[in-house]
Amino acid sequence: MQKNSKFMAGLALSLLFGASAAIAQDIKIAHVYDKTGVLEAYAKQTQAGLLMGLEYATNGTMMVNGHKIVLIEKDTQGKPDVAKSQLASAYADDKVALAIGPTSSGAALAMLPVAEEYKKILLVEPAVADSITGEKWNRYIFRTGRNSSQDAISNAVALDKKGVYIATMVQDNAFGRDFVKAFKPAIKKAMLVHEEYLPPTTTDFTAGAQRLFDRLKNLKGRKIIFINWAGSNAFKIADLDPKRFGIEIATGGNILPALALYKPFPGLEGALYYYYEIPKNAVNKWLVAEHQKRFNTPPDFFTAGGMSAGMAVVEALKKTKGDASTEKLIATMEGMSFETPKGKMTFRKEDHQAMQAMYHFKIKVDPKVAWAIPELVREIPISEMQIPITNKR
Repeated sequence: MQKNSKFMAGLALSLLFGASAAIAQDIKIAHVYDKTGVLEAYAKQTQAGLLMGLEYATNGTMMVNGHKIVLIEKDTQGKPDVAKSQLASAYADDKVALAIGPTSSGAALAMLPVAEEYKKILLVEPAVADSITGEKWNRYIFRTGRNSSQDAISNAVALDKKGVYIATMVQDNAFGRDFVKAFKPAIKKAMLVHEEYLPPTTTDFTAGAQRLFDRLKNLKGRKIIFINWAGSNAFKIADLDPKRFGIEIATGGNILPALALYKPFPGLEGALYYYYEIPKNAVNKWLVAEHQKRFNTPPDFFTAGGMSAGMAVVEALKKTKGDASTEKLIATMEGMSFETPKGKMTFRKEDHQAMQAMYHFKIKVDPKVAWAIPELVREIPISEMQIPITNKR
């Protein structure tokens, strides 16, 4: 009897310790992003937003079903080879359940095969190249960030009117070329008359501007140079006075410091992913208030994206009851809807791209505000953007 009692007590203690160990098991997530490099400003916003998204979605506990979420940071430096090795290290050495990032499309494309090799999820935020969820995609890739097609098609919807002539000026890389590739077929009423591709590090836009001006200046109608650029100030093209030919500048949205460069262009139109005053929902209300309180500034373009990624991960883990195994997460996330500062997003089953609304804006200039204000013209719903499915798997 005594032996039996001791056995039962030992069994109970063993079960208790076993349960405690299971509850204490951490869910490790890597944020592999361009912490340093040319896109550092974007990356820092994503990191701040990701932390706030995890906090909001877990009610401040950083726990899901008894499991603590541990975030590990890795710096890609914006370099594809470094990004590849850092992701491999996160999967192999840090034993993370999944990874989030990176900022640049070049780094992201280098990381995709690593996710497939290790059979672990890579949630892409905010790299935008279409090929990430297109021809270079694999089943371990999800993306909360918008893709180039969503940027391109929403801007086409905003500008596509009869009698409008458009020329594009973009960086000669995946980011720029994927944008134009999606932009061209989305133009139905206007005419796309020229495509200008310039080196990503361009600072002198004189030669490109001359080619653009020559193509547009003699046309009769509304003439627009649409700029899709990241990094340096492509608005320097305005120093060459396109207005003398009746040519307007148009572009999509950007971070708040970059929006300061829009101030010479009141009335400029385009479509954007996020501006803190536009979405009206509980998540964005919390983000705006808390970000202002903590950082003394409103949340920015990529802050919202980082928060969306964090909320998507937590939503998936809640649905799996803390099971972070890859196959369970994939099955859960395919077709999954989740709340974000922009409202509801849904991972499309076919390519795991997050379907989301975009915003047609017109620039308003207020001397009391340091940046130009993208005033909402209207929300462009998912139903108006036929985002192509281009993966081959």
